Amino acid sequence: MNIRETFHYTEELLERAGIENPAFDTIYLFEHIFSLSRKDTIVYADKAIDESKLPYLNECITRRISGEPIQYIIGQWEFMGNTYKVAQGVLIPRDDTEVLVTTCLDILNSKKECQVVDLCSGSGIIAITLKLLSNDITVYAVEKSDTAYSYLVKNAILNNADIKHIHADLYDCVNEFEDSSLDLIVSNPPYIISHEIKTLQKEVQFEPALALDGGKDGYDFYRGIINVWSKKLKKGGIIAFEIGENQFEYIKTLLENAGYTDVEGFLDIAGTVRAMTAIYNP
Repeated sequence: MNIRETFHYTEELLERAGIENPAFDTIYLFEHIFSLSRKDTIVYADKAIDESKLPYLNECITRRISGEPIQYIIGQWEFMGNTYKVAQGVLIPRDDTEVLVTTCLDILNSKKECQVVDLCSGSGIIAITLKLLSNDITVYAVEKSDTAYSYLVKNAILNNADIKHIHADLYDCVNEFEDSSLDLIVSNPPYIISHEIKTLQKEVQFEPALALDGGKDGYDFYRGIINVWSKKLKKGGIIAFEIGENQFEYIKTLLENAGYTDVEGFLDIAGTVRAMTAIYNP
């Protein structure tokens, strides 16, 4: 088989299995397995494929047809221009989180010598991007999961980001920070309602429940973070969350009841309020 034939074979199998964008996934598989870019598959279409790698290709196709996300199969994904290693047990980086990160960057780049903590850090995309794209900040990244924490550390090294990673439950490490010491608390916490997780698309079922399950109403972590961590913010400090669809108003009430003002929401590309910030004025 040549490269063209193998590409079409892969794409057809994925399409028949109902994969939403088979060409997209095939491109990533070819780059991962054969080190062939999309341009390479066109320029060298008639060149013989490396048949020694076909068993691995078939294994990857089987995994993708089973619903396993392409990100886990290739072992990495990009976020805001940087590459992050991922695997089962680690939440996959999503473009939605760019709204939260860009909002935080706007805040940080108007300040100096900021102390920042990223709670539920996962693979580290928020903490690492903030550190790389901001000046003169110290970033702490807190993650409970053993697997996710190991990838947080790997990704900080991979991207040359000098962040301070903390392997702990966010409720257990709060006293490691002095009251009124932080300029920014940021988090993309689990926010899916517990009973809705099993209704999500099969790709999401491969992701860690620990990073998805927001409790009976989806707000467990917002309540917990606001109640436990707010006193760690300086007066005038900012809290920033990624949120789910239709969660803004409830979280706004939680924040205002805890002494926050100037609550603001930020839209994603689909017009959904995907991030929010508030100023701590107790």
